[in-house]
Amino acid sequence: MNVAVISDIHANRHALDAVLEDIDATGVDEIWFLGDAVGYGAFPGECVTTLKDRCSVFLLGNHDLAALREIDIGTFSPSAAMSARWTRDNMEPEAFEILRSLDGTSAVREDIGLFHASPRDPIWEYVVDSDLAEDNLDFQEERIALIGHSHIALYFTRVDEMSRVSSVLAPQGTELTMTGGKWLLNPGSVGQPRDGDPRAAWAELDTEEFRARFHRVDYPIDEAAEAIREAGLPTHLGDRLFKGQ
Repeated sequence: MNVAVISDIHANRHALDAVLEDIDATGVDEIWFLGDAVGYGAFPGECVTTLKDRCSVFLLGNHDLAALREIDIGTFSPSAAMSARWTRDNMEPEAFEILRSLDGTSAVREDIGLFHASPRDPIWEYVVDSDLAEDNLDFQEERIALIGHSHIALYFTRVDEMSRVSSVLAPQGTELTMTGGKWLLNPGSVGQPRDGDPRAAWAELDTEEFRARFHRVDYPIDEAAEAIREAGLPTHLGDRLFKGQ
């Protein structure tokens, strides 16, 4: 089965539309979403309803849980907390109902683990270095796991229990063959990339041949940033889209 893996939309409708168009042109059987539909951007409701219609897997992320008042936003940055409160006040009731109907922050499909943040902590842990990846590769039951949350397209692999973990960024066009070893893959963020590439990110996965390819997609960043400003959200949430930070 060919699968599109997406994560961290963050209410960026412009980026989501561009990625879905790219996915449709590529041709896949299913779309798996790893969480954080909302937060930061100006179109939370539209993104949630679109994801519900298009995705066979729809995980909750920490920003989704914050919108539902299911986690404390006291540890959020000031702009993230303000965005969570804005989403609570402005998102359509239908979108809240969709989020409330979801099962959680992790799942298993085709013997592949899916987690918003990490296998060890699906809500909060940022897996951004080899030491954290090592701990999670030890923890995860599945040979391959997919993670989001850090907004960085990258992968970690360990050939066998005696090998060190390799940590590699995954720019546009990176291709992997994962027939052996254990793996953690992050497709990057659709709506808030933070790896220096402002283009929206997604990954293509063949669950039978165990192959993956990382994609980047241009979208109208200026329109997404202007919508953030017009919504009264912190302007730097739009400004940083241009830098991929």
